[in-house]
Amino acid sequence: MSYFKDILKYEKKYRKFTVLNILFNILYAIFNVLSVLAFIPVLRILFSTEKKVISKPIYQGINGLGSYLENSFNYFISQKIINDGEVNVLLFICLLSLSLFFFKNLFRYLASYVITFLRTGIVKDLRDKLYEKIVALPIAYFSEKRKGDIIARMTSDVKEVETSILTSIEVLVREPLTVLISISIMLYISVELTLFVFILLPVSGFIISSISKKLKANSVKAQKETGNFLSFIEETLTGLRIIKGFNAESVIAKKFNNSTQNFRKLMTSVFHRQTLASPMSEFLGSATIITILWYGGTDVLKETSSLDSSKFLGYILLFYTVLNPIKLITTTYYNIQKGEASAERIMQILNTENTIKDKPNALVKEDFKDQIEFKDISFKYKDEYVLKNFSLTIKKGETVALVGQSGSGKSTLANLITRFYDVNKGAIFIDGIDIKDITKKSLRDLMGIVSQDSILFNDTVANNINLGNQNATDTAILEASKIANANEFIQDLPEKFHTNIGDSGGTLSGGQKQRLSIARAVLKNPPIMILDEATSALDTESEQLVQIALEKMMQNRTSLVIAHRLSTIQKANKIVVMKKGKIAEQGKHEELLAKKGEYFKLVSMQSLS
Repeated sequence: MSYFKDILKYEKKYRKFTVLNILFNILYAIFNVLSVLAFIPVLRILFSTEKKVISKPIYQGINGLGSYLENSFNYFISQKIINDGEVNVLLFICLLSLSLFFFKNLFRYLASYVITFLRTGIVKDLRDKLYEKIVALPIAYFSEKRKGDIIARMTSDVKEVETSILTSIEVLVREPLTVLISISIMLYISVELTLFVFILLPVSGFIISSISKKLKANSVKAQKETGNFLSFIEETLTGLRIIKGFNAESVIAKKFNNSTQNFRKLMTSVFHRQTLASPMSEFLGSATIITILWYGGTDVLKETSSLDSSKFLGYILLFYTVLNPIKLITTTYYNIQKGEASAERIMQILNTENTIKDKPNALVKEDFKDQIEFKDISFKYKDEYVLKNFSLTIKKGETVALVGQSGSGKSTLANLITRFYDVNKGAIFIDGIDIKDITKKSLRDLMGIVSQDSILFNDTVANNINLGNQNATDTAILEASKIANANEFIQDLPEKFHTNIGDSGGTLSGGQKQRLSIARAVLKNPPIMILDEATSALDTESEQLVQIALEKMMQNRTSLVIAHRLSTIQKANKIVVMKKGKIAEQGKHEELLAKKGEYFKLVSMQSLS
């Protein structure tokens, strides 16, 4: 149960609730046992086997404490019978039992009350840690994982841990205490009978554990399948237009149905094994009680036992109080086995090493003074190198454009300079400092990014623009929107800057979304700007508006422009033509056209199109 232990590490923060829970559970266990023992005098009065203790017992040390307490109670009852009569004593014992049951349940409630703070606290911390880890992990991690699987780990797996493991914590504290106290008193009442019980219980335990072997394995598969169908849902919502446009509803539905059918089979098996735990343990417990009834009852009837009939029935009642905790512990074992699968999936993320991290002595770089240099860098996502011995220098204030066919490595450079990925060979320098020696935060503070896909959030216009500058004033947000040519359409929105733009900015057009992305980069006001095919997804009119906005934004800044449409980069200080991860040629627009090389071919192809 290594993952169960990993989850319990989060308990330290809530230790006071654990201590209170243990205290209340100890009191619960004591009153639970006492509420059963109180019936022995009742049985003795009813069966007229009450021992009359006339002389007051004398305490003779710790070894005789059990006999002293029993005789003291019998003496007290004997005196009450003499003074008040048997009926009144019976009423007194019934009221005493009622009080014991009241305190037993009071402490049970208080134990459950305080453990709730522990449960909800651990769940919150787990979700927070998962979110922090997901945000911190490199982008490469998510290219190998399905979004639905990540979502499943944060939702259903955390919920499973709460219901299967955290609810089990109290049982693991309370029930063993009840068992320990009960068995101690059972040993005092009859060592022989209790030893007989110890022979029977391991047999029951072996039968129960043999049933649960496949429970964890099936739970792992079930949680993995949850991730699969959550991925189907996420992909369906994202690609709904394409699904409808190609009349592919039945194809996608079939895939989803196959996933849910697999999940159903796995969960059916899990639930069957889980639900078997309680009836199986109850049957085995009942069989044990009946065996004890036969074994001990025979001795009592033959009068070869030191127990009288009332004490023997009290022993059976006491053993019955042990049975329920043992049954709960068994069920809890099943639950933990089921929850272990989810805990494993959660800890897989939390224990994943972040390959892109700051060095211990990383430098905080606050400004950009001279140049960016890509020096003999090579990089591969998987097996084949996308960039090979690539070198390029960008001076401060320059606009350098990267052009070339898809797959030539243009966007990869944007991913590398921001340290979304790290180079395999070579190094990238800013002002002569390797970016691996600079903190990721300060490195990214120097840069603004406008990508092909306008990534916006389900929030207001203002909150989308000030994402990189939370302290920005309303005036600064307005100025940024004007530079980005976005203010005009913002003023037409129902609540202007306070209008919620919907999921991924769904209420806006492509050009409007892109201009908001530019306003966000403008407001951040970084010295280095990275434009990754910022206009390739736009229509001609939107492109012209966005292009004007980009030109305003790039003034007095160092810009790396990755372009698909060549019309957008004619004014660049340097155009770098890339082919298969290498520089094919570089120069200004007119120089490259005059060479009649790769750039000329690209311009000619776009002109023809």
